Amino acid sequence: MEEPRDEEGWEPEVAELRRREDLAKRMGGAERVERQRATGRLNVRERIDRLFDPGTFHETGALAGKGTYDDEGELTDFQPANVVIGQGRIEGRRAILQGDDFTVRGGAADAAIWQKAIYAERMAHDLRLPLIRLVDGTGGGGSVKTLEQMGFTYVPPLPGFDLVGQNHAIVPVLAAALGPVAGLGAARVVASHFSVIVRGTAQLFVAGPPVVAASMSTLENFSMMTLVPSRDLWPASPVVTGMERTTLSSTV
Repeated sequence: MEEPRDEEGWEPEVAELRRREDLAKRMGGAERVERQRATGRLNVRERIDRLFDPGTFHETGALAGKGTYDDEGELTDFQPANVVIGQGRIEGRRAILQGDDFTVRGGAADAAIWQKAIYAERMAHDLRLPLIRLVDGTGGGGSVKTLEQMGFTYVPPLPGFDLVGQNHAIVPVLAAALGPVAGLGAARVVASHFSVIVRGTAQLFVAGPPVVAASMSTLENFSMMTLVPSRDLWPASPVVTGMERTTLSSTV
């Protein structure tokens, strides 16, 4: 029978876990992080640092993702799931967070591990805590990438979305559209009690300009802001835009 190891005996394993956590914190890599910063937008971890009281955010599932291994079975690279979840305190009050990482495949839902994203909904449901969604991504159930990898699409079943509906009756749900938000991302913004969209930075729509142009059989070049100018959203939906009802940093 193997003898139990003392505390020092676990140091290699603990060091490997810390190394993997450091890889996860690189998000989509330096180039993609800088590309997002060039658009005037913070990355998901910077947003979390600004939103929660210092030192209170505890991340869950940081090591969920896709690893690359060498011939010896050693991890050489790691791409984290493109959603960060966890809980912390905002002005002393506990809250659950679900934050999209746009630096990993544009925050696309089909690049995520859906069980991780839905776990944030489960935590809010079971712990009876407010849920905050920082949405900066798109749908993906019908993407070519998904169809190639899975051979089918997860739409319309949308596993776990029943919790999204249940939470409406149990906990406060808040959402912020912080970039181009389409498809399932748009559904997560709308499926909340209170939502904001950043004027001039974020757009919310079912499908993007190429799909709209194709559906109208036109060669007209639509821009995202042409399709969904933020000033038009407030009268028809629960989305509050720009600076009309809330104060947002110019860099979000």
